[in-house]
Amino acid sequence: MQNNIMDMGYIPDSASSKYLNKFINLFSRINISLHSKILLSFIIIIVLMVLINTMMIVEFLHINKQYDAIITNITIANDLNAYIKPAIDTEMWNIVAGKVEFNNGNQFEILQQAESQIELLVSNTDSDESKIKLDVIRRTLNTLALYVDKLGAQITAGSRVAENELVLEDIRGVSEVVKETVQDYMLFEVQQAELKYLENQSRLNRWIIVYFVLLPVIVAFSFSAAWIISASIYYPIKKLQDLTTTITKNDLEALVNRSNVDEITELRLNFNIITSKIRELLDAKVKEQENLKKAELKALQAQINPHFLYNTLDTIVWMAEANKSAQVIKVVRALSSFFRIALSRGKDWISIQQEIEHVRSYLYIQKIRYRDILEYEIDVDECILSSTILKLTLQPLAENALYHGIKNKQKGGLISIRAKKAEDNSIILQVEDTGVGCTPFKLAKIRDSLKNPSDEVFHNEEGFGLANVNKRIKLYYGDQYGLNIESEYLEGTIVTVRIPLQDDYNTPH
Repeated sequence: MQNNIMDMGYIPDSASSKYLNKFINLFSRINISLHSKILLSFIIIIVLMVLINTMMIVEFLHINKQYDAIITNITIANDLNAYIKPAIDTEMWNIVAGKVEFNNGNQFEILQQAESQIELLVSNTDSDESKIKLDVIRRTLNTLALYVDKLGAQITAGSRVAENELVLEDIRGVSEVVKETVQDYMLFEVQQAELKYLENQSRLNRWIIVYFVLLPVIVAFSFSAAWIISASIYYPIKKLQDLTTTITKNDLEALVNRSNVDEITELRLNFNIITSKIRELLDAKVKEQENLKKAELKALQAQINPHFLYNTLDTIVWMAEANKSAQVIKVVRALSSFFRIALSRGKDWISIQQEIEHVRSYLYIQKIRYRDILEYEIDVDECILSSTILKLTLQPLAENALYHGIKNKQKGGLISIRAKKAEDNSIILQVEDTGVGCTPFKLAKIRDSLKNPSDEVFHNEEGFGLANVNKRIKLYYGDQYGLNIESEYLEGTIVTVRIPLQDDYNTPH
């Protein structure tokens, strides 16, 4: 299975669904992030909703403004109609009757107030017909002002009352005309209000129709956007699911192609990296297991060393010839125990008690052979005897101490084996010898081989022991565990092993 698994979809096969599928694929291939796609869709929906509602609000405000202007004009005109004629007629009568001096009268304030109201009406209308009618009212007011000035001029010239009354009648006639023109304007505005009502009602109905037409379109767009976005999310996840299903069938070659730049595509590409890493780790694990098996095989071969076996059998033969049957029995038992624990029915993990018994059997046999140069002692905390250990850990170190330490020292020496529980809940095992030790150069070389082990199991001049045990411990327990060596030339060597405390026979990996 290769990349063709990524072409799977979920929309039913029909003509309409094919077009929708193409549109969804087109949308999903837009080179913007998934977050941007969602944000863009929401912005479009919001803009459309804001636009249509703004247009409706603007229309309502416009209609309301027109009604307010008409109602305001009618109110102002009504106030003017009720005020101008009574006020100017009364004031001019009081002047003609001698109750008020002309120069002390309010006639000009009345006319000025009427003129101000007319200007307000003009500024508050946008109808040409209304402006024409207001212009007629203004000219009539100007005529009324001329008659008021005429009356003032006559009074100043000392005219008779009869002459003044004639001008007063003219003023009353003109004020009546003002009243009539104002009423005519008011009637016109009422008619305009009715026409505006009908017109605005019609426009409002059209807008309502447009609104209820656009609203389903926006809702449909919202559902379509939600569907497309969900599909653009579902498709890559479904493809990723198919890929993981393929990988679970042990096909690590299936990869995802880059077809977009959104977050899920990045996740898929990261998944490719993870898959490659897993493949590399699996390869490394296989290689590690191969090295481990090689190390175990080397360790087992070391236990079944023919020279050790031949020498032990020779020892048994000469003890039998010397009629030392009790010692023969002990050596045979030790050899049997040695090989039985070394094989352990193929198990990798044994108890520390068994490991100690294994190295004790080995040292006992070697003590019989090298009785003049070899002494040994074993000191183990009883609390850790039931804990588990990787088998064949101590014996190679004891063998190394014997052949490269004790035998190279003319007067022999002592091998001490100790095991105890450390404060950090680990186990410390030590193999110490009072042999010849190591020169600084040789010690540095051994430490370097322990610190930087090669991929292959190897022997050095110190034999199989240190390097192979250190490699097996690191492969099983981890790099934080392993061997440490301290040595002083002509004084002796201490090899320290640190492993985790375990109470079962399962491997730590």
